[in-house]
Amino acid sequence: MKKKFWIGLFLLFALFTACEKEVEYLYEVNPVTVSSAGSGKSNAKSTTEFLTIAWADLFGTQIPQQELIQLNTVYQAFGDKKLIEDRILLNFLTRPGVQIPALPHVNGDTLQFIVSTYKKLYNRSPDAFEQYYMKEQIRLNAAMSPRVIWYALMTADEYRYY
Repeated sequence: MKKKFWIGLFLLFALFTACEKEVEYLYEVNPVTVSSAGSGKSNAKSTTEFLTIAWADLFGTQIPQQELIQLNTVYQAFGDKKLIEDRILLNFLTRPGVQIPALPHVNGDTLQFIVSTYKKLYNRSPDAFEQYYMKEQIRLNAAMSPRVIWYALMTADEYRYY
């Protein structure tokens, strides 16, 4: 009987000491709106707009009508739009007459090259992180030519919107 009493007392003691109400901590955080630099662009360029703007950005002239009709037909006939945009931009970038700054201009004043390229392609200035990132990529990758940089920026989703 004494043994049952002590076991019961121990269980009661364990029950009351082991069960504590869990304390809930509440952390208040100020609301912060986060948006990327190009997130304000909501209108997608049409096929014709994309082709004419890409041509104008690269060659500084208006795209010939026959060229536009031919490219528009190819663009509409192909299923994977991103792939055909890649191919069209690569084709544009390898043609003679492309007006892209030369490599010495990039290595000479890298920040000016980045700012002018963003303004030309995205119609905005790059933010501080974009400037730092692009400058570091150019510094660390000697093989990165202006054509590669323009190709990367022109195939980004932001270039497809205005």
